[in-house]
Amino acid sequence: MNIPNILTLFRLFLIPVFVLFFFSSIDNNLVIAISIFLLAGATDVLDGYIARKYNLVTKWGMVIDPLADKLMLLTVLICLSIKGYIPLLIVILVAMKDSLMIISGLFLFKKDTVIPANIFGKASTFLFYLSIFILPINKPIANIAIKIAVVSAFVALINYSIIYLKNRKLESKTS
Repeated sequence: MNIPNILTLFRLFLIPVFVLFFFSSIDNNLVIAISIFLLAGATDVLDGYIARKYNLVTKWGMVIDPLADKLMLLTVLICLSIKGYIPLLIVILVAMKDSLMIISGLFLFKKDTVIPANIFGKASTFLFYLSIFILPINKPIANIAIKIAVVSAFVALINYSIIYLKNRKLESKTS
């Protein structure tokens, strides 16, 4: 177990911690919960940086890292929807997109194919973090930002699909 994988496990551990604080009755529970979400985002950036810089990328990490990210984001969106901060439709759309990504990722993993994250996926993730960060400061702007994040997530999905199809086409030409 290397440091990037430990950071990913820590991110998974933060999911129930987020939920506990989000639904607690303590003062500033939303701010604390969102801070936990941002901490999870920071560990995601850090584990990716360490894994690439020190050549600590593992197959296990390539699977569990995006899964941890998706579980954290979906948990946060579900909680925000339950409390009425965002519409349920946002959760449904992101859950459908992420389910498709997870199923596709598992299918490609079995074929020893990995499509690495690119600028579209990273921008989408950043937009989700930004919109959720803005939520306690300005709910109307946060709601616009989260809708933009959802659109960007689907743009990223389309981009990953195009990359896969191009790679598949190249493989079939060289076979």
